[in-house]
Amino acid sequence: MQLPAHTGTSDDFQQNRIPDFRLIDDELARVKEAIVEQLVPAEPDESISRLAAQVNICGGKLIRPALVLLAGKAVGKVTDEHIRVAAIIEMTHNATLLHDDVIDEGQKRRAAPTVNAIWGNEAAVLLGDFLLSKIFRMCTDLRPQISSFIAATAARICEGELRQIVKRQNWQLSESEYIEIVTEKSAALFSSCCYLGGLIAGANEVETRALSDFGLNTGIAFQITDDLLDIIGDERKTGKTLGRDADKNKLTLPVIHLLDVADEAEKRNLKSKLNAFRIDKKPLVQMLRTCGSLEYAQSRARQFAAKAVESLADLKESDAKDTLIETAGFVANRVPVS
Repeated sequence: MQLPAHTGTSDDFQQNRIPDFRLIDDELARVKEAIVEQLVPAEPDESISRLAAQVNICGGKLIRPALVLLAGKAVGKVTDEHIRVAAIIEMTHNATLLHDDVIDEGQKRRAAPTVNAIWGNEAAVLLGDFLLSKIFRMCTDLRPQISSFIAATAARICEGELRQIVKRQNWQLSESEYIEIVTEKSAALFSSCCYLGGLIAGANEVETRALSDFGLNTGIAFQITDDLLDIIGDERKTGKTLGRDADKNKLTLPVIHLLDVADEAEKRNLKSKLNAFRIDKKPLVQMLRTCGSLEYAQSRARQFAAKAVESLADLKESDAKDTLIETAGFVANRVPVS
């Protein structure tokens, strides 16, 4: 199997390549409703309700909950349990975004000001905690096997984020170490989405493994392209603050490749600027282009996405499977490097 080829210009790239989730429109609408219900505070409070609404929790592409639903539909039927798990997954993702915006000092998310930009870091952290507390409550209604798996996934995400912070300014960070970090901080959630979707639908061991592998490799590809967007993306199109990885000395795959192939003088210059937090985006992008680092990162993202598609080879043909493949194609090709 091959990934769907991209057609179109770079200007219309992201808009036209968002996966078509019409197959699960009704189910996604139910997921959104379930999330909105959880945003209501226990005691009526207009200020808290207004703050919770600012999260814009249903304004994203909903890729993660879509993976739960599509995985379920690829091997069986979507149930009420799928809807609950999909809502929990999206709320977990959004809780991490609230905390990430505090850590990275992000000012824009989904084309709107971040919670920390409007109400400050304290409100953003506590709102993230509010979502997590709601998730804990929702998990008590799930089967122990599923709630335990979600808890383990949340722990992996935090471990990955902590590891990335510890590895800041480690200019010897290897590509394999980077892949290990993004596997924990991002891809683990993608893998869990697909695994849980299949498990709840009654998939056998071979099918759940295939779906889990698909999610893991798609998640790695997603994070690589997300890191590329942070360097060369357009904030008007991405709707979020960019350039924070370099500012925070978080090494991502393009910079790791650059440090590996640049000559010693270029390496010293780059390390000096990064250490002094004086990196300028334009010269950095030029260096990355000259050394082929952007193209290399994109090629690796496409390799992981292709591996994801290969893992679905033994699943029966279905519209849901086709949409999963389309999603992998979107993930791998959403950054116009050239």
